[in-house]
Amino acid sequence: MRVAPSCSARRPGTMSQSTMPASAASELREIAQRFQQPMPHIALLQIGTTLVPLVALVAAMHIGMALGWWFVLTIGPVAAGLTVRAFIIQHDCGHRSFLRSKRANDFTGRFCSLLTLTPYANWRRQHAQHHGAWNDLDRRDGRGDDLYSNCLTVAEYRALGPWQRRRYRLLRHPAVTLLLLPPLIFLVLYRVPFDTPSAWRSERRSVHLTNLSLFTLHGGLGLLLGLTPVLLVLLAVMVPASIIGVWLFSLQHRFEGAQWARRETWNPIDAAIRGSSFLRLPRVLQWVTGSIGFHHIHHLAPRVPNYRLERCHNAHPAFAAARMLTLWEGLSASRYVLWDEEADRMVTFAEVRSDRAERGLRS
Repeated sequence: MRVAPSCSARRPGTMSQSTMPASAASELREIAQRFQQPMPHIALLQIGTTLVPLVALVAAMHIGMALGWWFVLTIGPVAAGLTVRAFIIQHDCGHRSFLRSKRANDFTGRFCSLLTLTPYANWRRQHAQHHGAWNDLDRRDGRGDDLYSNCLTVAEYRALGPWQRRRYRLLRHPAVTLLLLPPLIFLVLYRVPFDTPSAWRSERRSVHLTNLSLFTLHGGLGLLLGLTPVLLVLLAVMVPASIIGVWLFSLQHRFEGAQWARRETWNPIDAAIRGSSFLRLPRVLQWVTGSIGFHHIHHLAPRVPNYRLERCHNAHPAFAAARMLTLWEGLSASRYVLWDEEADRMVTFAEVRSDRAERGLRS
């Protein structure tokens, strides 16, 4: 009979908390900084191959509703993929890395927000907070309550009451986090400044202005074409796009081999290389996702635009130290939801249950 490995046992190849030498860290940061300069001709090419065809496809879907659902369902996945790519452009604009000027980045980012349904200024500032504390156990918002970018430690999970543990497991079941919740996040939750501090006035205003723009746009289309067809086209694009986008975000810092640390040992270079994923995708999927799979490079130097991430990764062999995930490993990464401080690794609920049972037998 095969015995499940103990939750507290180290696995071969698991990344340790060894700190990269200061000289090597400085060298990697210097190399990454060489790729931070935006390249307008490539940015404009991405706009032409992403935003323009996306608008055209959505328009074709509205017109094609007269032909029946088959037309919408055929084009919908392509439009969803372009929407994911539009979100990456919006994300880069938020980092002011996509184009050279702040005004051009903000204009492009706000335009993308009408396609992604994501308030530009509000999401930009929220995301900036993430870049200040990722994989830091002592700076987790809500002590690990964030469903996608944070986690509890095994000790914190065991300290919860029975109903709290059930709730924690339910909310992190892949069917909930990766299928049910993503459309609700983009269609409903982003319509309100649900976790935006009252002092962030411009960010809260961006939520309301985005809503007003979306209401005007889709309301006007509804008056011309009918509310039901407009809603169906919106769902055909946003449901798959949101699922893909949230899946990409969920595996960026929680996967087998991801490294988390306490504040006293946390540093941005190790957190980028050892705590962020390197998702190796087939070329077509890498294009659709805007190379965001090179997430270790993005956290090392957030101002590197998406179209320069791969070249930056290839510029130094040390970047290959990041944990590379295949597509299949990325699809199964959602199982790793707890950080075991004793074993110094991410673990699954099954491993925690197995470890508890083993300890019970020993006692």
